[in-house]
Amino acid sequence: MVTNLSLLRLLQLVSPGLPIGMYSYSQGLERAVEDGWVSNATQAEDWLRGVLQNALSRVDAPLLARLYDAWLENDDAAIELWSQTLIANRETAELRAEDRQTGQALARLLINLDIPEAQDWLRRADATLASLFALAAVRWQIDKTDAISGYLWGWLENQVLCAVKLVPLGQVAGQRLLINLAGELPALVEQALGLSDTEIGGSCFGLALASSRHEMQYSRLFRS
Repeated sequence: MVTNLSLLRLLQLVSPGLPIGMYSYSQGLERAVEDGWVSNATQAEDWLRGVLQNALSRVDAPLLARLYDAWLENDDAAIELWSQTLIANRETAELRAEDRQTGQALARLLINLDIPEAQDWLRRADATLASLFALAAVRWQIDKTDAISGYLWGWLENQVLCAVKLVPLGQVAGQRLLINLAGELPALVEQALGLSDTEIGGSCFGLALASSRHEMQYSRLFRS
């Protein structure tokens, strides 16, 4: 039996068990539930679809593609440019902090997994999850399209786990969300790969508002 090692590496990279703390971030969903914007499975699906379509597929995914190419070519200037562009697209202090903290956490992990280039990103303010994710994907010879699909899947799975805890939803409802929304990922990946540099950018007003309100939420389970 032939084993596709790059696929196994991708599964490792997107696993909820990856020790970078993604489980502690809800990206504003906690506040959306608190304010009554999301109170059932249908509303949770609408919320997640909106963020996928208007933010992830128009910002994170195309920038991940450029970061992948930059790491492949060892282009330090391009890596810095696209990392800083991603940070600039984060609309709240919480979202910027999340990207920096998860990026630095992934850098620490990759150093211990024999990817020495991650060392420079341990304390960089422009470290992002996508920057280090792209580095790992290139060094582990994961196909670019597969890497983007995995990145979006990892985000979606984490957000569904948050929704199951917060709304709350049953486990079956959570799996139904994954079935419904995962089916839309291939088209979003294709769209992201087709965007020009000038077309990169997206905004979810509800996400930005929920995230900024979450910064002041008195009682909360998640860091963002």
